[in-house]
Amino acid sequence: MAEAPRNQVLAVLFVGVLMGAIDIAIVGPALPAIQAQFELDSRAVSWIFSIYVLANLIGTPLMAKLSDNFGRRAIYLLDVALFAVGSLVVVLSGISGGFALLLVGRAIQGFGAGGIFPVASAVIGDTFPPERRGGALGLIGAVFGIAFVIGPVLGGLLLMLGWQWLFGINLPIAAVVMVLAWRVLPHHRLQQGGGFDWLGMTLLAGALGSLAYGLVSIDVANFGASLASAGVWGWLLVSASCWVALVAVERGAANPVFPIALFARRQLRLGYTLTAGAGLGEASLVFMPSLAVAALGVSSGAASFLLMPVVLAMSVGSPLAGRMLDRFGSRTVIVVGVAIMAVGMLLLSQTAGVLAMFIVSGVLIGFGMSALLGAPIRYVTLNETTAAERSSAQGLVNTFTSVGQLLGAALVGAVAASSSQLGDGYRSAYAFVGVLGVALLAAAVMLKSRADEAKPAPVAEAATNA
Repeated sequence: MAEAPRNQVLAVLFVGVLMGAIDIAIVGPALPAIQAQFELDSRAVSWIFSIYVLANLIGTPLMAKLSDNFGRRAIYLLDVALFAVGSLVVVLSGISGGFALLLVGRAIQGFGAGGIFPVASAVIGDTFPPERRGGALGLIGAVFGIAFVIGPVLGGLLLMLGWQWLFGINLPIAAVVMVLAWRVLPHHRLQQGGGFDWLGMTLLAGALGSLAYGLVSIDVANFGASLASAGVWGWLLVSASCWVALVAVERGAANPVFPIALFARRQLRLGYTLTAGAGLGEASLVFMPSLAVAALGVSSGAASFLLMPVVLAMSVGSPLAGRMLDRFGSRTVIVVGVAIMAVGMLLLSQTAGVLAMFIVSGVLIGFGMSALLGAPIRYVTLNETTAAERSSAQGLVNTFTSVGQLLGAALVGAVAASSSQLGDGYRSAYAFVGVLGVALLAAAVMLKSRADEAKPAPVAEAATNA
């Protein structure tokens, strides 16, 4: 493919991923208005996020695998269309006054958005030569930092017209993305036979859905008693049973939706471990404003702006990490990033009461997270998979990131709630996340060196490299 079409492909992917990313960043300003209109309590409001995560977890592996079977363009268009339909349903729920309809719309949004990023990453793997993949993935990874910079500002402006406009803005963007995607994205099919693994997909949906439901049902204020309740451990038991059945089924599946064979490759096992750790670290960022309120004594409104150093650092760090991948390889970039993140978390836990150090810690965390979220882990995945495996392997990155996010939210909340002093509890939580970051270094240093990574790995060798 010529240089100009590659740039067009990247532009279309960028706008599509930005649309999904902004929706995550923009929903926050809408929550008070939604809560007031539907007269919701705090637990009901949390489901506006939770239902999106649940549907996203299920949609990611399904859409990724479908793109392997039916082509990138067709499934990317389907994902964007589903996201637009979900946005429309959310808008209509505001007119009809039905909160259940709003949750249905959020679920459709999450289901469609689950495929946008992994399919975009797979398109980059199909379209760009190895020496340019890092930079392209870095640009796509930077979308999330950009979204969290412009999302709250855009949300504040649209909120003056009504909270429905925060979701209605997706409709014209989706229409433009679909027209451009139809024109420039590759549309050949990579697999012709084997059928779709519906049994595997059903078991995976059960495993992920019950895991997420069990985690979000935990009451962090009464963590021990909550964990012992049937409403939590029952769902976690269902999840464990589904995982066991899934592994057994996928070992014999001709075209598995959850490719167990990928876990035989050490590089991929390490990558998925690291991306789960990244999700856990990302979830901890949600609690930084609460820590600022407790440790610095600022208002909740001012505390939200103290996330800006993290966001700006990620916006700069993501494309920088992508460029460094092509020059130094994944191991160097990820090791440095994990070390910086761990230092930032530990520093935050010890100096959160000093505004300047709070900001410095946020910058370190943002730069460190840039080496885990976005390009670097996806770079590892692209180098270790064939064209037919790429989208499924990229989907697993999203899956493990989301599982890490759910675990991180429950973990940080539980540790924070274990202390009688809220500020001390959050300090302990960030210290714990920092220690986990140090542990992740062990996985990072075991990644392939730049020289080994540059060698083309035969499929047979990659499949047996444990």
